Amino acid sequence: MQRNTQRPLVLAGSLALLMGAAGLAQAADDRLATERLDEVLTQASDFGFQAFEEIEAKRGGRFEVEGWLDDEWQAEVSFDPASGESLREERRRRDGGAWGLSEAEVRDAMALAVAEGLAEFEEIQADRDGRVEIEGYDVDGRELEVKSRDGEVVEVEYD
Repeated sequence: MQRNTQRPLVLAGSLALLMGAAGLAQAADDRLATERLDEVLTQASDFGFQAFEEIEAKRGGRFEVEGWLDDEWQAEVSFDPASGESLREERRRRDGGAWGLSEAEVRDAMALAVAEGLAEFEEIQADRDGRVEIEGYDVDGRELEVKSRDGEVVEVEYD
């Protein structure tokens, strides 16, 4: 009789564990491993990006890039890394000239964040003053935000 009462508990516990694991897998779906930055930058540069304001991981391994194609055209483009295609494009003509990070500056900022423990990233943002914020997770799954400016870490926050 005791086996029958334990079985539903074991099944319920297994189901809860599976649902929790599925939730974690789903949460990790909108992150990219830091090693994939080269792939992201290559696709964005092939598209024509010259300066980067924001790079954001999206569901299914996709990513979105915001930045400048030249001194007049600002763009926001969603990419599918598997096909290399742009999924959605939005371009705006702007006055005032391009600003943002070069590919080398994005790589340098990511190297600083990796040195602080970043393993996966959700978002890289640059502001007009040259401050860069990279949000993501360390190898233990803890949220991590690394802020840098001029090639130096300014602040590291764990949540």
